[in-house]
Amino acid sequence: MTSTPDSDKTIHVIGGGLAGSEAAWQAAEAGASVVLHEMRPQVKTDAHQTDGFAELVCSNSFRSDDFEHNAVGLLHEEMRRAGSLIMAMADRHALPAGGALAVDRDAFSAAVTEALHAHPRISIALGEVAGLPPEDWSNVIIATGPLTSPALAAAVQSLTGEDALAFFDAIAPIVHGESINRDIVWAQSRYDKVGPKGTGADYLNCPMTEEQYNRFVEALITAPLHEFKDWEKVPYFDGCLPIEVMAERGRETLRHGPMKPVGLTNPRDPTVKPYAIVQLRQDNALGTLWNMVGFQTKMRYGIQAEVFRMIPGLEDAQFARLGGLHRNTFLNSPKVLGRDLKLKALPRLRFAGQVTGVEGYVESAAIGLIAGRMAAAETRGEQLDAPPGTTALGALVNHITGGHIEAEAYSGARSFQPMNVNFGLFPPVAVARPEGHVGRWKSTEKTIAKRKAISVRALNDLKSWL
Repeated sequence: MTSTPDSDKTIHVIGGGLAGSEAAWQAAEAGASVVLHEMRPQVKTDAHQTDGFAELVCSNSFRSDDFEHNAVGLLHEEMRRAGSLIMAMADRHALPAGGALAVDRDAFSAAVTEALHAHPRISIALGEVAGLPPEDWSNVIIATGPLTSPALAAAVQSLTGEDALAFFDAIAPIVHGESINRDIVWAQSRYDKVGPKGTGADYLNCPMTEEQYNRFVEALITAPLHEFKDWEKVPYFDGCLPIEVMAERGRETLRHGPMKPVGLTNPRDPTVKPYAIVQLRQDNALGTLWNMVGFQTKMRYGIQAEVFRMIPGLEDAQFARLGGLHRNTFLNSPKVLGRDLKLKALPRLRFAGQVTGVEGYVESAAIGLIAGRMAAAETRGEQLDAPPGTTALGALVNHITGGHIEAEAYSGARSFQPMNVNFGLFPPVAVARPEGHVGRWKSTEKTIAKRKAISVRALNDLKSWL
């Protein structure tokens, strides 16, 4: 790659995923000149299928949108208040998904791409940044995500002296809606919950008897899997385990995970409680594609359709996409990054997104949001501190830049692992029993009150940072 004029005042963002797109947008909105570098389509990846920015390579869900009682919903709200491009386009292209925020993946990516191309302070440079960025790029954000090019990963690795940790994200299959047996499945959100664009009947539910469930689990356990090379044998992130790995951990594991039958009633026979349930979530605006929720897999392609057609309602399922795996590389961020997200060994480089050790679409974009604002402040000769640790944004920064080390002595953890945003990352807050409350204050009631208090505090504390 060649350098551009006035490199000391230009912010170079490497990577056009959710984090890079958000970082470029935030920096440009703050008045900085930005060059956004993306290696696709010149250099392909194993996971991407398009050339668009912010492509969603796995699920199309941004998860819960409840900002009062759910940490990821709170993160959504904080990002909206910070003028997030990712959240604006997610809201614009939302699909019915119960209490979750799901998007039409193609329309969402196209909208992000269009907005970035149209911004007067953003230039797009297509092509790989191989190895370290040119020395005269003084303000760089690396947001290359789980598919960082080998040359760049090796260069960063040589600088830090720390081995990058790697695991595999598993991709769930997508089913053509017309091939789903509607005489067996029924539409219902868990506990009939209504969320953004939702009706309370946003998922298709496939019921299983105990006998069907046991046969299915046995098929998962005995299915032939992708054969890994020695260098590929790495631990999975617990938040994204392949379905067959969960099955191997115990016959009942799936019934307490993605196949739990709670909060759902089969209208065709309300008196019989299904032993297990597989849920399908709408994957596009037309309703023609449905994602198998929690069914990421490393099974070989040749066996996947056969095993998944054992699920009632999917006997004749046709798959628009089968499950798969992609490599995920992330930094040992607590050791190599500062609170300003800069690489300690080479401070002209900032990192953002999943490569920093956050897990999830929204979390990745959130770190991009922070990095973009920090980089823009630097072009003005200013320094922007990380958001308060009482906010969802700040809690994530705390996790990747020191929270793990602080928890290590207590938990006995030996290795830094990716993390979704959760209320366990926030400082505790004291709550009082509601005035006029009669009887015992149940633990569930107290938990709800604490989560709401954390959310109120977070949004108040975010104002000064913004």
